[in-house]
Amino acid sequence: MASVAASGEKEKVKKAPKAGAFSAFERMVAWRYLRSRRKEAYISVIAGFSFIGIMLGVATLIIVMAVMNGFRTELISRILGINGHMIIQPVDAPFTDYAELTKKFAAVPGVKMALPLVEGQTLASGKGGAGSGALVRGIRTEDLEKLHEVAGNIKQGDITGFAAGQGVLVGSRLAAQLGLSAGDKITLISPEGDVTPMGVNPRVKSYTISGIFEIGMSEYDATIIYMPLEESQLYFNAEGIVQSIELFVDDPDAIDDLRPKVEAAAGRQIYITDWRQRNETFFSALQVERNVMFMILTLIVLVAALNIISGLIMLVKDKGSDIAILRTMGASSGAIMRIFFMTGAAIGLVGTVAGVALGVVVCLNIESIRQFFSWVSGTVLFNPELYFLSELPAKMSIGETVSVVAMALVLSFIATIFPAWRASRLDPVQALRYE
Repeated sequence: MASVAASGEKEKVKKAPKAGAFSAFERMVAWRYLRSRRKEAYISVIAGFSFIGIMLGVATLIIVMAVMNGFRTELISRILGINGHMIIQPVDAPFTDYAELTKKFAAVPGVKMALPLVEGQTLASGKGGAGSGALVRGIRTEDLEKLHEVAGNIKQGDITGFAAGQGVLVGSRLAAQLGLSAGDKITLISPEGDVTPMGVNPRVKSYTISGIFEIGMSEYDATIIYMPLEESQLYFNAEGIVQSIELFVDDPDAIDDLRPKVEAAAGRQIYITDWRQRNETFFSALQVERNVMFMILTLIVLVAALNIISGLIMLVKDKGSDIAILRTMGASSGAIMRIFFMTGAAIGLVGTVAGVALGVVVCLNIESIRQFFSWVSGTVLFNPELYFLSELPAKMSIGETVSVVAMALVLSFIATIFPAWRASRLDPVQALRYE
């Protein structure tokens, strides 16, 4: 009976489950190595700098990318606020039936509105003979009211005279350059004038400034003049026709899906350009800048990850006797590797989480932070007169934030592999000698 009981006990011992990977024992040892004792304070200092480096690197990446996204969003909204997402021009014959075509295009699913336009370059002059080049855009009153970037930003006067066909709207910077205000006369000189026996005479005509608008982008505020469509057709010798029809769509990024539908609605040959083609150089430069900034700021996280390597190597050297004891007690090389991996990975994980939290807090309060530093320094940071934006924009992207977090965690985990592998390769005798 005793032998049977003894054999049963042996079977129980053999069947006893072993501690699995990342068990409570391994986590306990790894956590203990993170807590410094007085004689190991230098290791804790290195770990602290690694934590701070990863936290600041992640936070900086999130903040910078959010600010650049905010800039891009604001600029796109202002550029596309007065320019169509899709510009349609005739190929075989002028748009004489533009009113009917406009209704057809507006009925296409995904198209928000369609605006027939007449455009032409002129020389604008004001008081004292001052002159400046200007772009005249002829537009219907009902269409102008839909352009909230213009109709909603009238700084002087109103659109009453414009609606009556007796006035024009002028950009604020152009008006200031010519010394004009609402109610004054502005003289427009077009090279495409009347044909006479002596040749083509420039057309000169004066208009009352009904209102002055301010979009917030100097390129537009200093060059654009809005004129009633019928008056612009007369002024540019384009009676009964328009040069283009601009479409505003619900999703500017899905413009390619609308091309076949718009071509089918036209029922004739048309030439289509979109907002990406017209602003390709500008937006390509923004994209390159964003990518380069991401690569440069990633170096901050990389340097912090290298600190994890140095700290873990010193920890392995300091814990040589502990490794020997653990191996003698039966800990496998895999367990030793996981212990030191968790020790280093914990620094990267906590630093990344803290960096995300810091980045989110700064992005949500970035305008208050800007005002605080402006008050401390006594200077105007992010001057609206230079950047044409009243507030510092910051728009976080979930995709970019996730990529920053993933990049920081991957770098942190990779940094722990070599020191952890080196610790796992020590057998008890080597560990004691290493000590």
